[in-house]
Amino acid sequence: MEDLTWMSYMMLILASYRLTHLIVFDKITEFIRKPFMKKIEVITEEGPKIKEVPKSLFGYLLNCYWCAGVWSAIFLGSFYLLAPKYAIYLIFILSIAGAQAILETFVGVNIKKVDYYSNKEE
Repeated sequence: MEDLTWMSYMMLILASYRLTHLIVFDKITEFIRKPFMKKIEVITEEGPKIKEVPKSLFGYLLNCYWCAGVWSAIFLGSFYLLAPKYAIYLIFILSIAGAQAILETFVGVNIKKVDYYSNKEE
């Protein structure tokens, strides 16, 4: 633990963020979530809609961003502490992807703001 640098710590944070997002939201991991979800019909103001909800506690853990975040942090942190020589490769790739996702979100939101304000002036 004393060998953990601030750069490694930041990489772990970004990697955990990206792994969590990958598990909970991304289409590529839908096959992992799907067996633990069920579809129900919900009545809304617009009428009935189909909604996916967890079948079990495990389904909830895969569908909850905060829950999956804890588990991805435990996995990556433990992997790094137990086998840093191997873990660093996974952490390196996920941290780059995590930072890129944050930047893309920031840029995407600001592009939409620019478009909104440029259309408002016309």
